[in-house]
Amino acid sequence: MNTRWTRNLVALAAAVAASAAWADLTIGASLPLTGPASGLGIPMNNGFKLWPQTIAGEKVNLIVLDDATDPTKGLQNARRFASADKADLIVGSGATPVAIPMAEVATETKTVHLSLAPIPLPAGKDAWSFRLPHSNGVMANAMLAHMHKAGVKTVGFLGYNDAYGESWLQELGPRLDKAGIKLVATERFARADTSATSQALKLNAARPDAVIVVASGSGAAMPHLALVERGYKGRIYQTHAAATRDLMRVGGRGVEGGFVSAGPLMAAEQLPDSHPTKPVALKFVQAYEKQFGPGTRTTLAGHTYDMYLLLEQVVPVALKKARPGTPEFRAALKEALETAPALALSNGMLRYTATDHWGFQPDAGVILKVVGGEWKLDL
Repeated sequence: MNTRWTRNLVALAAAVAASAAWADLTIGASLPLTGPASGLGIPMNNGFKLWPQTIAGEKVNLIVLDDATDPTKGLQNARRFASADKADLIVGSGATPVAIPMAEVATETKTVHLSLAPIPLPAGKDAWSFRLPHSNGVMANAMLAHMHKAGVKTVGFLGYNDAYGESWLQELGPRLDKAGIKLVATERFARADTSATSQALKLNAARPDAVIVVASGSGAAMPHLALVERGYKGRIYQTHAAATRDLMRVGGRGVEGGFVSAGPLMAAEQLPDSHPTKPVALKFVQAYEKQFGPGTRTTLAGHTYDMYLLLEQVVPVALKKARPGTPEFRAALKEALETAPALALSNGMLRYTATDHWGFQPDAGVILKVVGGEWKLDL
């Protein structure tokens, strides 16, 4: 055999293989699969399992790494995605304190970042970051409207002492003032804490009409139970990070009657037929619970499912300008996200713009009540 011809054939085959790999859509996802926020990361990872192998005809190369709910690890993962993996898209984290430094990498490397946490970022610092969860403000709107309707006049706050907790406090401030509701006590605790007894006693002494608990996953049950066990009789509200069955699994009867702000998919069957996202929410719920079992749906898994629907809309637009694996494609993907029309997702209607990287409308949240260990839409 002609040796020179063989070398040329091998080189051609390598070039073809490299070209095919170059066309893959590479997505790097950093999730809290272990650590205090693992109750968020595990269902998010399950949501990826509903994805097909291609998006807009492009093979998807999905790389999922555990950030262990550690901001340093999340930062390392993001840098790896942007440099070694040449990712077209960075995803994560599910924990707010971890997702914030990932946004810095996105800005530095001009890589689109789809955050799975409602990260609060200073103006201009989210140029490359887009949030898939509802903003804390959107969830606070639903919560405060529900409180106002119930005649709540005073509230207490019991939340994480990190970025998620503080961002909720910032969003609540002006909304409480507008609703004529007074914040009478503020208590904090760490994600890794196993008790909130002292905080619950202080809140009980303040005697608010309602308490807002800002926690996530299975960890949201602990402060809720602390309040109940110390004799608190008022209303207890939880945020969208607590909208999982872990709240009922860990809290049991202690969380009965509690309220949770959430995306509409958690009560998909209970939504009126006129709700614009009901068909999408039902489709997600049916697919997810077929694979993972009845009642396993979570808003968190819905975020990764919604990400697929979003990419199906914007990747074809970006492909008209560049191929994956290039800076031009990443820039085109960002532009496509900012100019796409409103899209019905499982968690509501979403439309990003160049000046709004949150997307969901102010009235996108719903309030759920724990009744008999199940979610009931509370209008």
